[in-house]
Amino acid sequence: MKQKTQVHAEDGKQDLVITRHFDLPLELLFKAYEEAEFIEQWMGTKVLKLESRKHGSYSFETSNPKGDVAFTATGVIHEFISNQKIIRTFEMENMQFGVQLEVYEFEALTAGTSKLSMHVIYESVEQRDQVLKLPFTQGINMAHNRIQKIFSTIS
Repeated sequence: MKQKTQVHAEDGKQDLVITRHFDLPLELLFKAYEEAEFIEQWMGTKVLKLESRKHGSYSFETSNPKGDVAFTATGVIHEFISNQKIIRTFEMENMQFGVQLEVYEFEALTAGTSKLSMHVIYESVEQRDQVLKLPFTQGINMAHNRIQKIFSTIS
């Protein structure tokens, strides 16, 4: 079965381009990235801090099934334009992946459909390739499927 979230990784480059079409209005898709209660649902993580604004910051904590903290992710929001764009850094503390820059662009396709384009830039080609060795593609597809499911019940 083909995954709905497409991850494009060009050989020798240190970035990824990720795209997904949603059967959701633009405003609902954007809420999935703007509001803590929704982030917690689709990411399966605890939001410790979220300042959805330019120069804001965030902190997420993910636990394993035993309840132990698996990792904490933090970052700074550099640009925040409602229903259009979020630019932020992302860093998993105590992990070897380094800091990445993430550009999220949100686009209305019709009144009830929208598109998310993500451009993720890593510190090096090696770091990007290391992430791709993990079940990253399957994980982001599953997370996007949860966004679709959660917001389909709201719309």
